[in-house]
Amino acid sequence: MRRVPTEKLQQLALFTTAVTGAGVGTMYYLIQKRFWSSEYHQSALRSLESCSVAMETLGAPPLKVYNLHLTDRHNQVDQHRAQIKIPVKGSKSGGYLYTWSQRDSDNRWRLKQAVLKLREGHTIDLLDPERGS
Repeated sequence: MRRVPTEKLQQLALFTTAVTGAGVGTMYYLIQKRFWSSEYHQSALRSLESCSVAMETLGAPPLKVYNLHLTDRHNQVDQHRAQIKIPVKGSKSGGYLYTWSQRDSDNRWRLKQAVLKLREGHTIDLLDPERGS
């Protein structure tokens, strides 16, 4: 049996690590891109941006919207419903936009619930801003 030099094994390990890391990074990017371009994500952000109470409380614009935490149990999407938790931040405050959407008979996503929960504990119901706490 021929021995493989340690240097060759180190190069192989480094190459394998780099290829695996690039693959994981690419998958993460593609999953986030799919979320960002989805109808349920876009309608949730439109709902936030059209709520003057929420935007003023955040100190937006500018509004920063961050990637979803893929392992968060609040992020669940299937063929008929989408429940997502979107991290957002303005110049005054930040928090999470909790949304729930459902696919209708026309195969379009309809926003059923959108609540902004701020770091300070205050909540704003974007579909009924007067109901916030």
